Amino acid sequence: MKKIIKNPAQIVTVNTKGKNYKRGKELKKINMLENHSIIINNETIEEIISNDNLSNYSGLETIDVSGKTVLPGLIDCHTHTAFSGSRADEFKMKLTGADYEDIAKAGGGINSTVSAVRKSSFDELVDVVKPRIDYFISQGITSLEIKSGYGLSFYDEIKLLQVIKHLNSLYKIDIIPTFLGAHTFPLEYKNDHQKYIEIISEELIPYIAKNKLAKFCDAFCEATAFTADQVDLIFTKAKEAGLKLKLHTEQFNVVGGLEIGLKHKVTSVDHLEVVNDEDIAKLAKSKIVTVLLPGVSFFLDYNYAPARKLIDNNAIVALSTDYNPGSSHIANISLIMSLAALKMKMSIEETISAFTINAAKALDIEKECGSIEAGKKADLAIFDTNNYSDIIYNIGKNLNVMTIKNGEIIYNKMG
Repeated sequence: MKKIIKNPAQIVTVNTKGKNYKRGKELKKINMLENHSIIINNETIEEIISNDNLSNYSGLETIDVSGKTVLPGLIDCHTHTAFSGSRADEFKMKLTGADYEDIAKAGGGINSTVSAVRKSSFDELVDVVKPRIDYFISQGITSLEIKSGYGLSFYDEIKLLQVIKHLNSLYKIDIIPTFLGAHTFPLEYKNDHQKYIEIISEELIPYIAKNKLAKFCDAFCEATAFTADQVDLIFTKAKEAGLKLKLHTEQFNVVGGLEIGLKHKVTSVDHLEVVNDEDIAKLAKSKIVTVLLPGVSFFLDYNYAPARKLIDNNAIVALSTDYNPGSSHIANISLIMSLAALKMKMSIEETISAFTINAAKALDIEKECGSIEAGKKADLAIFDTNNYSDIIYNIGKNLNVMTIKNGEIIYNKMG
């Protein structure tokens, strides 16, 4: 069935002319149109038409968005949304001077959330995650990555991935599952790292691949987590099993993770707060997406990733919330966008590209969504403004009033 998204003030197409990602200077080119409307045929975008031709489409179902701005559906490509429990007490510790690594070394951090997740039933986890997904949708998110990584045992990692799979069946948006068993070492294997790596490599990865519980395998390569050699082994097993790869690296220390990411040609490398100039040059020559997470830097009062250097060196840059209970307890897309602009010196246009088409590439879905182009999914976010700059100028304020997924309205505040 055909319908028309009629008469918006602006359509920010983020058009790539078939390339399906934006590199370097291309991030500034968002191809904004005025006096146009969008024709949807079933679940896909059929064409963008001039409003001079509206009379030719008078019989279509109409969604009138006069005075509004239309963006591609937003994509959050790095989140840890599936967790239970609170780490508010750790936040108090941070405010008195303890840093992320201090808390991790003291047995807090990720493992405190692991304890809460292990105590939670399947249904309890579903119930606690659903409002978070609803909030993302209300902000214009149409594709959402969710990682495991707070189970850190065979049973509890599978439980989390099954929760994510069930949530994907409940919602119209695409929820992309990522296996992050290599998040940190659980307390029971604190002195036997090799045993836990065997559980990941020989038990979890084969089971997850066989049962199609994850699209990606991720790992945290860091001084307090997994070494480069350990990640190399895990990634080798994951690739053999058919999983795609993502990597947390260069967040606090340079421990060789980026070299492993380049070796395995991962889909994305995420964080990069301490990446050096030599490695920026290597990333800029690759097709790896660099996913930057300004919410972490804000929440931890820590270095921001060098977005300007990456973009100016022709890298593919995406943005995400990294929503999680410990280092970025921020699910507000507007705030993340504004931090990228104010603290990482990204332009408004670059920020939009990074949260749409490049975020799609970070999830290997760039051929289906991430831009408003004929043939792609009709995934759209409608904002209550006639100027797309308002979306980022209004810091922390959600201007999204309608979210459309596959041509269907799934959130509507317009009445």
